[in-house]
Amino acid sequence: MSEAPGRITPLEELVSAFEFEVMAKRKLDSLTHALVQAASRKPFERITLRPRVMVNTTKLDLTLELFGQRHFAPILIGPVSELKRFHPERELAMARGAAAAKALLVVSDHASSPLEQIAPLCTAGFWYQVYADTDPARTRKAVAAGAKAVVVTLTSGGMDWAAIDRLRVGVQAPVVLKGIMSADEARMAVGKGLGGIVVSNYVDGPSDGLAHPLEVLPAIAEAVAGKIPVLMDGGLQRGADMLKALALGASAVLIARPAVWGLAGYGADGVQRITEMLQTELARDMAMCGKPNLKVVDRSVVRVHKW
Repeated sequence: MSEAPGRITPLEELVSAFEFEVMAKRKLDSLTHALVQAASRKPFERITLRPRVMVNTTKLDLTLELFGQRHFAPILIGPVSELKRFHPERELAMARGAAAAKALLVVSDHASSPLEQIAPLCTAGFWYQVYADTDPARTRKAVAAGAKAVVVTLTSGGMDWAAIDRLRVGVQAPVVLKGIMSADEARMAVGKGLGGIVVSNYVDGPSDGLAHPLEVLPAIAEAVAGKIPVLMDGGLQRGADMLKALALGASAVLIARPAVWGLAGYGADGVQRITEMLQTELARDMAMCGKPNLKVVDRSVVRVHKW
């Protein structure tokens, strides 16, 4: 793509998530863009896909079920706080774009818009993300408004298993832990009756010395052994990235930065376009690898080169 600096390309001309980031960068000031700049591609580049052609994939099916809800594809839009930093229509535009793409949205407790306005727009469903300091009353209110799950984001301070137990009190919905990076913690989550986990290092940016979620995903998936859903987020920018995560044990993936790129550049239409683009890329790569549905996606799809 060759464009003059500052020019916003018509939405229908964009063909990859990388181009969406370029457009977002042109819309945002440098400090705001730095919050959502693309993460390292190295973990994904160390894995290659194995094509297979002698398989009938004409009836391709990307659907899956999580917590009793059927999803169009295993691509959920992850939580981002204070979307007013990226677009004047904030979470409302994100919710409209996600719904148009048939994708579930994870709404942050630190959203810029009231939940009462966001929830009705989430026709594909929503989950609610909380932190250690979230008022339990807000969490219960979100579940009453229709949240299908509560996502507890684990940070480096102020969080332990006792804090998680307190956050679960009175919550009539599955509780998912986001920030799991070890097999031991994953096994503990299963033992404590958590509904699911998200493999995530929370940083999702330049982080020298920290393991990438994709690197620890296989061991965590093996430890969980299918007892609860294992999701992953962190640097996912192509359909091939998502297929690699699914092959290594993820039930589904979360995208946040790509969705923000779409939002910043084009509002709700941008969120819809980039989400549908990633859904299409995933479908194409599954067909290329001879995998017509998610149930048959396994490690035979990938070759993992030296980490």
